[in-house]
This record gives sequence, C-alpha cells and structure tokens, in this order.
Amino acid sequence: MVSQYVLDAVVYASLFGLMAVGLTLTYLTTKVPNFAYGSFVTIGGYTSFSVFRINHVNPYFAVPLAFLLGAVVSVAMYLGVLRTLARRGSSLVALMISTLAIDIAFVGIFGIYSDYIGSYYRIENTKNFFRLLADFSLFGLPGLFYVTPISLATITIALFLFLTRTKFGVAMRASVENPSLARVLGIDVERAYIFAWFLAGGFAATAGSFSVLWLQGGTTFGSGLIVEIFAASVLGGLASVYGAALGGLIIGATEILLTQTGIAVFGSWISIYQKGFPLLIMVITLLLFPRGLVSINWHRIIRPIAVFVGLIGNRLGEIFRFVRGE
Repeated sequence: MVSQYVLDAVVYASLFGLMAVGLTLTYLTTKVPNFAYGSFVTIGGYTSFSVFRINHVNPYFAVPLAFLLGAVVSVAMYLGVLRTLARRGSSLVALMISTLAIDIAFVGIFGIYSDYIGSYYRIENTKNFFRLLADFSLFGLPGLFYVTPISLATITIALFLFLTRTKFGVAMRASVENPSLARVLGIDVERAYIFAWFLAGGFAATAGSFSVLWLQGGTTFGSGLIVEIFAASVLGGLASVYGAALGGLIIGATEILLTQTGIAVFGSWISIYQKGFPLLIMVITLLLFPRGLVSINWHRIIRPIAVFVGLIGNRLGEIFRFVRGE
C-alpha cells in the first residue's frame, strides 16, 4: 500500500502544477500578478459541489463544465476589467489592485450562491464543506492519485505541441514575447491573449473541480491557495508554462512532505506553518537562481554528475575484478 504521505504529495503536487500553469499564462499576457486567479479555482470547486449535491452526478463528469465556466469568467475579467483599464493608461499597481478587488467581489458572489443553493435545495454547509466522498478506487488507491498527474502531464504535453507545432500556437508565443513585432507581422495579438486567458481560467477551474475531492472547499477555498500558486509560478520562472508545471510539483510535494516530517519530529504544532514552507522554498531558490528554475543550465549540472557516477562505476568494477582474481 502507498503511504498517505505519498498520496497527498502526488495529488497536491499535480494540482498545484495545473494551477501554476494557468497563472503563468495570465502573467505572460498582461505582466500583471493576478490575485483573482484563486477564484477561478473556487468556480471549479463549486461546480463539482453543485453537480454532486444537487444532481447527484459524479464530480468527474463536471470537469468539462467547470473548465468552460472558469474559461468564460477568466476571459470576461480580462476583457471587461484588465484590458479596459490598461487602454485607459492605468499603472501596473492599479491593475494589480484591481485583480485583488475582483477576488474580494468573487468571494461575495460565492457567498450569495452558497446561500441560494443552501436555502433552495436544503443543503447544509454550503459556505464551507468537507471534501466530496465521490472518488473512485483503483487497485486500492483513490482515483485522483491517477487522474491528477495524468491530467497535468497531458495538458503540459498538449501545450508544448500546441505552442511549437501549430501556426496559432507559434503566433501566440510571438504575441507574448514581442507583441509590437507580432502586430507588425500581422498577428492578432488580442486574439492570442484572449485564448491564453481562456485556457488559464479553464485550467484553474479544472484543478478546483478535482481539489474538492481531496480538500475542504468553500467560498474562500481558492483564494486561500493563492500563496502556494504564486510560489509555484515564481519558482518555475514566471515566464515559462513548463517551468510553472515543475514549480507546482516541487511546491506541492515539498509542502506536504516537509509538513508531515515536521509533525513527526516536532509535533502537530508545526502544521500551522504549512503555508510558510512554499515561501521558504521559493526564497531559497530565487536567492540561488533569481530567474527561477528555467534559468538553470541542467546540462552543466547533470554532465559532471554523470561523469562522476561513471568513474565510480569503473572503479567499483576494477575492485570487483580484483577480488575475483581476474
């Protein structure tokens, strides 16, 4: 049987990888830290909750609907608020504060929605609800143990193929890296930005719809995860969707493993510092690599290690042959 620590680490890491990819997409287009991103996660969570508690449908079937709702709300936020303010000359700080205001507004909207379904459908604990006990089991392990890492891997590979092998994907990369030059070449930059926000909101809502099968949900559920999501995105480099996926895996896994190790060594009181571990990891990494993990020259690191391991292997082989008298 797989340890509960390993289960938590795998699921948590995969979820944060998926969330960080979407956050990085929004940053690449507007260069604005999106503090309302956690609300897109909450949209996915409430979609699964509503489908399961009202229609008695397995939350996995709510994933396409969650993706669509998160994507539409994300695009509406970009077109209705951020692009409008940017065209009126708002500063970066003003745009950043506007995302924070939107997140506060979303929390109020979720509160109204939770009150409505609670009174109309007579459902208890709609503002803060326990994880949904609707996951399937395969080989004695919960379904999310398989679904979340497979989903992250599939989305990351699909994004790689889309951004490198399709005409629109290459145009989208050009729009992000140099929008002025892309416009000169006749690329519809705004169309690329809208599609990026569409994907970002969909990825966040998808992660949220999975999360409520593993974590406690509620009106501030996604907003409470924004620290870890930002830490994962920054750790990955903040300018690379692939780095964001890697950063999410590292932040999610180490947060769980460090917390559980601390509890085993020091006691349960260490759990109150769980939210601080991602920030600590991010700070240490950025002190060593200011541009995040994507700035690391892995070839220069791996090659000496491989050479060292080869030398050790050869030396051990010589010792083994000497012992055998060869």
